[in-house]
Amino acid sequence: MKRILIIDDHNEIRDNIAEILTLGGYHAFTAENGKKGVELALQEKPDLVVCDIMMPELDGYGVLHLLRKNPDTEHIPFIFLTAKVERSDFRKGMEMGADDFITKPFDDIELLNAIEIRLKKQDILQHKYGGDDKGISDLMQDLQQSGLISMDPEQYESDFLSKRQQVYTEGKRPKFLFYLKTGKVKAYRLHEDGKEYITNLYSPGDYIGYVALLENSTYEDTAEVLEDAELAMIPKEEFLQAVYNDMGIAGKFIKLITHNVKEKEDRLLHLAYDSLRKRVAKALVDIQHKFNGGEDPKPIDISREDIAQFVGTATESLIRTLSDFKSEKLIEIKEGKIRITDLAKLSNLLY
Repeated sequence: MKRILIIDDHNEIRDNIAEILTLGGYHAFTAENGKKGVELALQEKPDLVVCDIMMPELDGYGVLHLLRKNPDTEHIPFIFLTAKVERSDFRKGMEMGADDFITKPFDDIELLNAIEIRLKKQDILQHKYGGDDKGISDLMQDLQQSGLISMDPEQYESDFLSKRQQVYTEGKRPKFLFYLKTGKVKAYRLHEDGKEYITNLYSPGDYIGYVALLENSTYEDTAEVLEDAELAMIPKEEFLQAVYNDMGIAGKFIKLITHNVKEKEDRLLHLAYDSLRKRVAKALVDIQHKFNGGEDPKPIDISREDIAQFVGTATESLIRTLSDFKSEKLIEIKEGKIRITDLAKLSNLLY
């Protein structure tokens, strides 16, 4: 049960809010002024604070200031209550880190909705998403489902691309965030000798091209369709507005991108120093998880050439290693398609 602290010097308002929240399924506790409110917040560590602005001894701004200064309470969602909101008051509160303003008088539903949204946001920001493209996609989906951002891919125009068509090209300025509805897409960089190195693989549900948008830079790779694809095109301005309208959400994106960069650096390190056998095993495991969802027995439907480019080796070397894996009964090859028969044993080769 989520615990909510109510700070208000008016007994009737304070008790009324506590009753509303209790009926709404929350554990509510109260303080009659700002000073006691800070003491109670430091002691109890509530999940959210609802606080009046005008109070004796210490006003709401003072409460917010002290809670944001303390590492134990700096991330607690904070909602102001006020009889009126001047633009200057609103701006001051938001600059100090307030999450929302509710103007008195308010109805029960308005209060409960505001609290529910802020608690959902807090859960999302505290959730540990993977530092890969799936982590970004999961974050985007959670933000959308919670109502914190409004970017339903179904509301945007879609583009239908055939195999080998390009979604975007290296060096170009981004205009859209792409959401992959169906199909498969690879992102790659070209070496000066003309060889491709696959940097990313995308499956349905993935967002594509967000790094260049957030960095306001050109694309560092090229995205090409591996299997006929449908992509929703979300305009750049709408994506950036949704992200940067809330600095907490923006910070979460930045942290995930930082982790994403680190994972790519680790991958390059493994490509440089791991044996070919280990690199091919890891590539097969990664592709299996990406396209088939872990232990799904479906064949890996991707060409030998693309696997070789993902591994960073010659196609001939890849084929020899696949032949070894087949003889060891780690994989099967039927009609040119690879099916992993012992995922656990193949995964053990990575260690």
